[in-house]
Amino acid sequence: MNEYHGFHHKPISLFLFMLLLLLLPFFFLVFAGGVMIAFTRLGIPPALAYTLFWLSLIGSSINIPIKEWISEVEEIKEINFFWINYRIPFHGLKKTVLAINLGGAIIPLTIVIYEFIRLSNNQQFILEAIIAIIIVAITCKIFARPIRGLGIAIPAFIPPLTAAITALLISQENPVVIAYISGTIGTLLGADILNLHKIKDLGAPMASIGGAGTFDGIFLSGIIAVLLT
Repeated sequence: MNEYHGFHHKPISLFLFMLLLLLLPFFFLVFAGGVMIAFTRLGIPPALAYTLFWLSLIGSSINIPIKEWISEVEEIKEINFFWINYRIPFHGLKKTVLAINLGGAIIPLTIVIYEFIRLSNNQQFILEAIIAIIIVAITCKIFARPIRGLGIAIPAFIPPLTAAITALLISQENPVVIAYISGTIGTLLGADILNLHKIKDLGAPMASIGGAGTFDGIFLSGIIAVLLT
């Protein structure tokens, strides 16, 4: 009976794998299109937007170390000896590296600086941006949770939704730019900077601001927030 079921499940699993493989280019094109639309809506020329997209994509794998912590950790390790599990306390030192991601943090911050320079003569924009950043930062701080061995986690939909809703409520002239700035800086402050003191006690080997490690979502928060406005 088991062999009979296995015979039918293997072709189905292979079909799903091949379907996923064929759909990957489509998902990539949708993602790339969304990012390009977001960048052009921010007033960035198409050629520069295209360059920034690829820099963000390639830079997402580049983490630049900025600080290290050595902390004492206590763990319980399980050792199997003659089919009996023994729980042994372990006390030692662990290193945590704080890094900043090129594609997920440095490039978004560069775009934020560009937007502030571009609209620096608009005092209302500056005020709205500061208010939106504060709102998103407070929201991210409330929902961010320390997870041992990982770092600080936050539900992925919280920062972009908060940024988009805030921008639509407080800004009539520049909701798109406000959404991007608050989604980027607000997430950086609320989820990352305000929780740095907790990282060294969580036993995570690396905390990558804007990267795929402990911290994540700065880049995507800004992009999704723009697409939602």
